[in-house]
Amino acid sequence: MENEPIAVLVVEDEVLIRMSIVAELEDAGFEVFEASNAVEAIEVLIANNRIQLMFTDVDMPGGVDGLKLAASVRDRWPPIKIIVTSGHRSVDVDALPVEARFMAKPYDLDAVILSIREMTTN
Repeated sequence: MENEPIAVLVVEDEVLIRMSIVAELEDAGFEVFEASNAVEAIEVLIANNRIQLMFTDVDMPGGVDGLKLAASVRDRWPPIKIIVTSGHRSVDVDALPVEARFMAKPYDLDAVILSIREMTTN
């Protein structure tokens, strides 16, 4: 169990951005799942109980943004850690679920990787 990679769900509607962060996280040794919106993200979470952290964009189509998705995930899967990101707005810590973090785009990949490792290490 100790050698299993940390499982991360990336939720990002911009295909090129999603492909980039997925590839970078896989290169860093994470097991990465992906979704383009909140509905897909919930489906992935239901199907994969190994996911330890969700990395989600705020602005997404479909009526459920990343903040609403983060709140829903916190309620339904409390152990899952959450990082929220946006290139269009800054999110106050009070708007985030408990123990979630915010990272502005463009984010520093090393900072993302460090945050994931910190948040998922008990």
